[in-house]
Amino acid sequence: MKQYNVAVVGASGAVGEEILRIFEEIDFPLAKLVPMASSRSAGNTVEFRGNELVIKELTETVFDEEEIEIALFSAGGSVSAKFAPFAAAAGAVVIDNTSHYRMDEEVPLVVPEVNPEDIREWKKKGIIANPNCSTIQMVQALKPLDDAFDLVRVDVSTYQATSGAGKAAMEELVQQMQDFFAFRLDESEHNKFPHQIALNLIPQIDVFTDNGYTKEEIKMVNETKKIMHKAVELSATCVRVPVLRGHSEAITMTFDGTLSAAEAREVLSKAPNIVIQDEPQKGVYPMPAACVDRNETFVGRIRNDLYRDNMLHMWVVADNLRVGAATNAVRIAQKWVEMGGADV
Repeated sequence: MKQYNVAVVGASGAVGEEILRIFEEIDFPLAKLVPMASSRSAGNTVEFRGNELVIKELTETVFDEEEIEIALFSAGGSVSAKFAPFAAAAGAVVIDNTSHYRMDEEVPLVVPEVNPEDIREWKKKGIIANPNCSTIQMVQALKPLDDAFDLVRVDVSTYQATSGAGKAAMEELVQQMQDFFAFRLDESEHNKFPHQIALNLIPQIDVFTDNGYTKEEIKMVNETKKIMHKAVELSATCVRVPVLRGHSEAITMTFDGTLSAAEAREVLSKAPNIVIQDEPQKGVYPMPAACVDRNETFVGRIRNDLYRDNMLHMWVVADNLRVGAATNAVRIAQKWVEMGGADV
């Protein structure tokens, strides 16, 4: 079986570190793995399968020099905008975890459990986009229900962990909690968020647009339509919560016809990478603390609406650094290889 030279761009970041961990855990046809980052991190090392790998500086020529065939980018939109075309020009398939290429009509936006066939469009620009973290776990749960019952509308409220804003955001939460126990929370700085995050909720992720929705909320609307190839109505309210890892979502779905919670539960129980945790009377339901380092999406609190027989409610939780970013990126790479690699 052919083996591949793989680059991880942004290897020293939170998502980059998770990508390395996932490659350690799975059986991937890996010839060599090359961690890459900016000049600030170049020369440092990362541990991989018991070895210390030196981080290469991200340059315009490094993909050719290292003969990279798969490049996973998680270093920010501006980095992807500048360097992803050089990786693609060198013959690599780029799997980009930033928002930069997601809505580009020539770039497929892929969740392998939902639209793996779109991977075949990768050659248009040599790039496959990884969706937003909150979108990925949602569409994994929506797709099987849509196939079975014809989804027409989604209303979702998200409860998103601080890790979605990066390492510094997680550290800010930890520092504020330490300051709280030292009785100086009022003096604690907040740089990554517009307000204090410890012991608080912030109903804003990204900046507000003219229609009153934030960019994060609009991402969920637009990305869902592109991934599912369906103009489903969707409204989102995205909230930052004082959790380190694990995004949670309360989802209300409206379908074209009637359905029961039991029917939905049966469909979801057969869906790939979905785990049902739905015994609320026994205290069994998904929680972010229980999803850390897991590659599955957890679904519970599945119930019918009290008034409408074509509406359903559920609670969906996943590790945003894994399912919402690193795991999905690696699964795209796996699927690309399975489908024939450069011959797809």
